[in-house]
Amino acid sequence: MKIKSLYILGIAALIGVGCKKSFLDVNTNPNSLPSATPAFVIANALNVTSTNMLGLNELGSYWSGQWTQSNGYILATTYFSYIFTNGDFNYWDGFYDNLEDYQYVINGADGAGQPYFKGPAKVMKAFVYQHLVDLYGNVPFTEALKGSAVLAPKFDDQKAVYENLITLIDDGMNDIKNNAFESAYSSSDIMFKGSQAKWLQFANSLKLRILNHQSRISGRDGYVIAEVNKIVSSGAGWLSTTDAGLNPGYAPAAGQLNPVYNTWGYSETGAKRATNNFPRLTQYLVNTLKATNDTFRLKRFGYANGGENGSNPGVSVNAEVITNYTGVPFGISSGYLPAGTSALGPSLLVKGEYGRPYVIMTAAETLLSLAELKQRFPAVSLSGTAQSYYEDGVRQAFRLVGSTTTNANTLLASGVDNCDFTASTNKLSAIAYQKWLALCNFNGVEAWTEYRRTRLPNTPQSVQVVNSDRPLRLFYPLTEFGSNGANVSAQGTIDVFKTKIFWDVN
Repeated sequence: MKIKSLYILGIAALIGVGCKKSFLDVNTNPNSLPSATPAFVIANALNVTSTNMLGLNELGSYWSGQWTQSNGYILATTYFSYIFTNGDFNYWDGFYDNLEDYQYVINGADGAGQPYFKGPAKVMKAFVYQHLVDLYGNVPFTEALKGSAVLAPKFDDQKAVYENLITLIDDGMNDIKNNAFESAYSSSDIMFKGSQAKWLQFANSLKLRILNHQSRISGRDGYVIAEVNKIVSSGAGWLSTTDAGLNPGYAPAAGQLNPVYNTWGYSETGAKRATNNFPRLTQYLVNTLKATNDTFRLKRFGYANGGENGSNPGVSVNAEVITNYTGVPFGISSGYLPAGTSALGPSLLVKGEYGRPYVIMTAAETLLSLAELKQRFPAVSLSGTAQSYYEDGVRQAFRLVGSTTTNANTLLASGVDNCDFTASTNKLSAIAYQKWLALCNFNGVEAWTEYRRTRLPNTPQSVQVVNSDRPLRLFYPLTEFGSNGANVSAQGTIDVFKTKIFWDVN
């Protein structure tokens, strides 16, 4: 178990009872720490999931070709030259640390009289494991999270883990259906506030993501179709008009800001972070949006050159006309200073809006996954058409960034390839392109996964790299070699440019 985390949670539980005389009672053994309840642990676990995703989404935003770096900093070679080792990009430890918390809730929810947390914990366990597989391939699963009982867990085959995640989600959904939240504890659910319906929709959306990742694998058609049909027959639906976002109660105080806002936006006093000068929209993203007349979203993805007007939050310093939006070639090291390029825009950062939820999955992604599944497998029992899911997905993508349905409909009827479904010559390419845009600024790691899975859109290689190789995965971290070396070594030699995740069939 993650002792440090539980100590903190236990202390929080003690503080939460108020300054009562019994707190300092000399007859109370100060060395006997009460167990943390599932209500405390799951609130912390959900919040940790959002903070764990922050750096990973930054990496994915770069490697999917959405963001790059302005020239106000020395170029980060790990990101833009792909020079990294098993000492870099260690998301493994944070994710397994997080999984320990979810497992603690699963193991203890019934005994603590809080069974309504067990189902959400199982769904979130699957959410975290999905990312571990997408980053590393084979991972410990069946022998993991058993504490001192198994100190060196074996690695499971990545395809088998993916299949087990579907089963895990199904188990979680059954728990959710059978255990309504007690209203007194709904605040511990910092994502859906105890809504069974929304948890079930999120669970189904996660299943659709996992299945869609496998949709290009030869021989998986029957499995994918059967599982999608099960989702349809469940009647619970999926995220279609709302997003899954975490909010523990962000406040204008140090350590309590939305992590995106705190990292690339502003401090609790409203001072602009120096790191606001770092991420920039890529030239490919900006120029593609201009070429397709998708200026609606361009003005939401980024601010015009010069950035946000601090005296008029959400509005650029310079006129928001197309000529004032400049993207940066991916990985270029000079010629594109912060003031002359487009910073992350109002879809993500507005001064004073420190309390936005941290979005971990969107309705737009789910609908566009449905569009792809229906296009690839026409016989699947989805009631909509590939076109209807595609168009609803684009509308939700516009809603997500703060644009309007009218603007979305204009794009959908534009006659432009990869925008207007009817006019698009390759429907799957159109779906992939619109999903890439729908994930922009919100879920970079999923955008990178989609790129690795489809190689679409064909974003330019970093100017720092001579050959065409791009990372297809991450190394197992050095820390895992230290604690579980024999099992790591059993995975063979990992080449991050050639050792593919199982769903990467390109």
